[in-house]
Amino acid sequence: MRAAVLHEIGQDKLDVLDDVEAVGFGPGRVRIRVRATGLCHSDLSAMNGVLPQPAPFVPGHEGAGEILEVGDGVTHLKPGDRVVVCWLPACGVCPACKRGQTELCLAGFMNAGTPNFRRPGGDVFGMAGTGTFTEEVVVDAGCAVPIPDDVPFDIAALIGCGVTTGLGAAINTAAVQAGSSVAVIGCGGVGISAIQGARLQGAAEIVAVDPVQSRREAALKFGATKAVSPEELADAKQQLTAGEGFDYVFEVVGRSATARTAYDTTRRGGTMVVVGAGAMDDNLQLNMFELFFDEKRILPSMYGGGDVLRSYERTIALWRAGRVDLEGLITHRVPLSGINEALDQMRTGTALRTCIEI
Repeated sequence: MRAAVLHEIGQDKLDVLDDVEAVGFGPGRVRIRVRATGLCHSDLSAMNGVLPQPAPFVPGHEGAGEILEVGDGVTHLKPGDRVVVCWLPACGVCPACKRGQTELCLAGFMNAGTPNFRRPGGDVFGMAGTGTFTEEVVVDAGCAVPIPDDVPFDIAALIGCGVTTGLGAAINTAAVQAGSSVAVIGCGGVGISAIQGARLQGAAEIVAVDPVQSRREAALKFGATKAVSPEELADAKQQLTAGEGFDYVFEVVGRSATARTAYDTTRRGGTMVVVGAGAMDDNLQLNMFELFFDEKRILPSMYGGGDVLRSYERTIALWRAGRVDLEGLITHRVPLSGINEALDQMRTGTALRTCIEI
């Protein structure tokens, strides 16, 4: 079958091959025919080594498709079922799951070191234990979440990561209060979803911050009340908050420099939410006095900071009701053969979300 493969960490191009085989099918596992997958910035981060990932590997973790085959012991799925790929499934029995923090379950990572694919030259891994830039993938049954028939595959793919992460950061992690002021630094697909979440929560001011003009313009269509470049953020803070700072600031880039800006832009007693996934050697510096004196809450948000399955259901309900715009997030569509063009568009910031139709 066809799949896009990165041979070595640090390469910026993927090789679309037709000699890849999905492996690992057996008890408790399912085989999925991938129909659509989104290109997430985390895919780039895995390719360039910011996020740890063994290579060679098939990127992609934001996918949707239909079940082709189920292994022994799988009773909640059958061939033909439409599913979204969940790259971080909950086991239900670990301490995090028992506390109700299923987004912190590490069970899904246990398979990250096991190859998902094979080529004549050897084993190939799948990103985060999945790998959706391919025609078929074999995953644990818990990674395949059924979706209603009225949810298109491209919309379902977005729900698998970016939308759930952004909406959840505003709704679950921050619990944005009605009438509050919000700034979102980084307005790609996840940042735009955080903006929509803040709007749903009733924020009065939502400032979108991004260096790319097209993304700033898009943010206004999705609910931002003002859009500025990073250089204009200080003026917006002064104009809208009299210099005090915003009630909530979301960092959706994954860099210490923008996290420091987010902290400085948050008012005393306000909330800074870290959504971007950054590198392990990129350290954020804060001094002990400001931590004590400013009493700002620093809240990391992993995969939307809430129960993933419940978040999927909520997003579908909001989409059906017309409360969130998911179709508008997909600004580009390409076949698998156009994946490198899509990577370039993401690097330049000209795409919110690219749907790869397989």
